[in-house]
Amino acid sequence: MPSHSFLSSCRACPSALCHNCPSPGLSRRDLLAGGLALTALTAAPRAFASDPERQQPIRLPLKVQPVLVYAIPQRREATSWREWGGILTEQDAEQERQHIRRELAALKSSADFPLDVRPLETAQSLEQAAALAKGDFDVVLSYAAGGSGRIYEALSVPGKWHVMFLRHRSGPVYLWYEIAHPRFLRKTVDEFGQPGVDVQDVVVDSQNEILIRLRALHGLKNTLGKKIVAVGGASGWGEGGRRAPDRARELWRLEIADVPYPDLGERIKRARANSGLVARSEAEAGKYLGQKGVKLETSRQFVNNAFLLTEVFHRLLDEAGTDAITINHCMGTIMPMAETTACLPLSLLNDAGYMAFCESDFVVIPSGILLHYISGKPVFLNDPTHPHDGVVTIAHCTAPRKMDGVHAEPARILTHFESDYGAAPKVEMKKGQRMTNLIPDFASKRWLGFEGEVIDNPFMNICRSQVDITIRGDTNRLLEEMRGFHWMTSYGSYLRETGYALRKAGVEWTSLG
Repeated sequence: MPSHSFLSSCRACPSALCHNCPSPGLSRRDLLAGGLALTALTAAPRAFASDPERQQPIRLPLKVQPVLVYAIPQRREATSWREWGGILTEQDAEQERQHIRRELAALKSSADFPLDVRPLETAQSLEQAAALAKGDFDVVLSYAAGGSGRIYEALSVPGKWHVMFLRHRSGPVYLWYEIAHPRFLRKTVDEFGQPGVDVQDVVVDSQNEILIRLRALHGLKNTLGKKIVAVGGASGWGEGGRRAPDRARELWRLEIADVPYPDLGERIKRARANSGLVARSEAEAGKYLGQKGVKLETSRQFVNNAFLLTEVFHRLLDEAGTDAITINHCMGTIMPMAETTACLPLSLLNDAGYMAFCESDFVVIPSGILLHYISGKPVFLNDPTHPHDGVVTIAHCTAPRKMDGVHAEPARILTHFESDYGAAPKVEMKKGQRMTNLIPDFASKRWLGFEGEVIDNPFMNICRSQVDITIRGDTNRLLEEMRGFHWMTSYGSYLRETGYALRKAGVEWTSLG
């Protein structure tokens, strides 16, 4: 029986170098949960990918409530009776509603993330707005054609986001195209005064700008409160990362489920005793190695063991009800008990749409979760090198092959470099591919980001998946402002979404592009 269930909260020592933290006490419920979890590995083997009971990757939809705000002016003699704006009659308003519905349908069809757009509502009074604000949604998308400022204030409630859309040339001009900044955001003074809404939340004409913000909010929604399994406990790289797990819980509200190594060791033993599971792991390993572009350059047994370890990790995710996992002390502790390395299993999980990170470094893991959900693609936790001459090398032994989320890049399956043991992929990333690179600081107070482009996949004596990328930005500024250690990388361009999401999370952002 393991010392305690992985469902208990992590109380690991904040030092990344500690291997001997005492385990906390257990409740009877924890012990029962741990026993049942281990027993599950002796059951009949289940299909790896097709099992309907398998925990699938999680992507919660962003729920959007669109609201048209307007007021029909009434003519009065010898005085000003109408404000700016092109909606002057109810017929105008109905035409605008139809226009908005068409735009929303196109917006939803073009979204590359789950988007739940609620039926368009109308707010012409403070009471209507207050009632709508109580609805079940994540973000209100207000079409600010007219109406009083108090209506928009009523729609801006704590715990929900607000994006304001203004028309200049895309339809009838809106009143708040004139006054959103001085009246709504600044309350007729020089200082900003609207809680939860700022200039980045206001969009003029562009549907793509709306989509950028919604994609960012989808990423943030799925990051906040995320549950992640931490084999060997939570940690943070270096002296600066000692408080990283606490900061991840406080700022990102991450729920970190600890799996002690004795628990993992028992699970691996039970998995090895399941002959059906072992046979299936070996068959799956054979299929993987038979894929086009895959070259085996380590022991086949290391790969077989890696697929069995992947199944053990899957079971942990099934039991925790989540799709995110990280491995602490992966440079040594896991190797003798798994008789392989965690490198290939983490790569396989990322390719399958899960989130799997080495080193249990909670300095960088929040950025990986956020970038995964913003991009909709696997992400690559990597070690950076010293930027120079507009180039930097990033490397690690756990790179996903399906960096675009669909197509598998070529890979050589080698040993893990530092140990010369196990199975680790050297992924050949696509030359010319644009990449987003995030650089969190130790305190998660200010992140940097830049876009790069793949120029080479060298084979130096460093971590196996190694990529030379150009720096599309100021290399000297990058050198001056680099913080933390690990970086997070994805295919594609997502700096704007990242910056917008961080602004909502209260983290400063510097884009070097």
